[in-house]
Amino acid sequence: MGLIPSIHFSSPDFREHVDALRARIHGGQLVSAQGARSAKSSEGSPAPEHATIQDIVTDILGRVREEGDAALIDLAHQLDGAELRRGTLRVGPSELEAAHAQVDAELLALMRRAASNIRAYQEHIRHRDSPPLVRDGRRLGVRYRPVDRAGVYVPGGRALYPSSVLMTVVPAQVAGVSEIALCSPPTGGDIHPLVLAIAHELGVREVYRIGGAVAIGAMAFGTETVPAVQKIAGPGNAFVAEAKRQVSGPVGIDMMAGPSEVIIIADARASARYVAADLLAQAEHDPGSAILITPSEALADSVREELASQIARLERADAIRPSLEHNSALVVVEHLDAACALTNEFAPEHLQIMTSDNARCAAEVRHAGAIFLGELASVPFGDYIAGPSHTLPTGGTARFASAMSCNDFLKASSTIEYEAEGIAQDAGDVAKFATHEGLTAHASSAAIRR
Repeated sequence: MGLIPSIHFSSPDFREHVDALRARIHGGQLVSAQGARSAKSSEGSPAPEHATIQDIVTDILGRVREEGDAALIDLAHQLDGAELRRGTLRVGPSELEAAHAQVDAELLALMRRAASNIRAYQEHIRHRDSPPLVRDGRRLGVRYRPVDRAGVYVPGGRALYPSSVLMTVVPAQVAGVSEIALCSPPTGGDIHPLVLAIAHELGVREVYRIGGAVAIGAMAFGTETVPAVQKIAGPGNAFVAEAKRQVSGPVGIDMMAGPSEVIIIADARASARYVAADLLAQAEHDPGSAILITPSEALADSVREELASQIARLERADAIRPSLEHNSALVVVEHLDAACALTNEFAPEHLQIMTSDNARCAAEVRHAGAIFLGELASVPFGDYIAGPSHTLPTGGTARFASAMSCNDFLKASSTIEYEAEGIAQDAGDVAKFATHEGLTAHASSAAIRR
């Protein structure tokens, strides 16, 4: 099989291999060996060996709901090795200031540029009240208002992504959320100082040393120290995703994101060096899925050679290889239309298009979380600095879900206003509808206004 499998359209088992690859990605089966070993650390649980993730999370959430702060403290000790008490669950103002003061000035400037780009993009796409539809004595409109209180989860441990602070907090702020609580695991005893520093830079003063499913439960149910929120956002491992699923309903969630993915559609004109570098970048997530779909056998061969050459120079080669071997592929199809059709089946989190007609390919793809057009736009630009949030639908959910944005923190309320002219036209119809449904009080409420 080599470093990365190949799937060719001329093979009699082409469809079988494609379907098996898609099943692994959409079925949430992408788990690295290291990830499996560390599942009982900062985002896992101390449950019995044969317990399912669902069982583990149900137990954790039940404890948080029933025991409150006591559960948070006990589970922090078991999962994170953190010795906390009620007074230290929340990070103090001086601790946030100290972490911020220790950040290198150049790195802080970089964070500010990224925050500025994210804020500009989110403000550009934010839903806003529009002028009402005025028609014959009727004024019909919609208004948008933010949730009062949002919770942001930032992973820790081996999955440290301080950029997630920017990508979740800034959209919530653009939406106008007045209270933002941030939770991150105290791996080894405390939250990573860079997470604290970015939170302080963004003006988030409510930060808690709580990780994994425990944090999701605390934000959803509330405890003596952590007030409940109305919306939870932010990435995490399988335990976090399952916790979000279980609390969804009484509290809103952004999505249940899984392992990261990219599909690259490229033709013969694409740079094999660029394609290989981008596949390696995605596989680095460990687990990650990186798939090239191309009508060019020559490109696929060149990319294979580039992968072997480039991975030898990477520090994280040992983490990248398993993702390439088990979760990725070089797929050769008959033509670009077939590449676009296959991409729609996968509905990838990230899609890069490097062809002689990028606009045409983009128009044919209906399902993708984020689309990067041209050889110069690769996923890491979206991960860190371009502006759109990197919290995206995974596992095929781009068929019906969207990238997280400021609009996830907004609620739409329709507005309906009538004048006498509109009542004269509609009251009789309302009364007839209501009468046919057997709702005579409804009919009376309309008829009385004529």
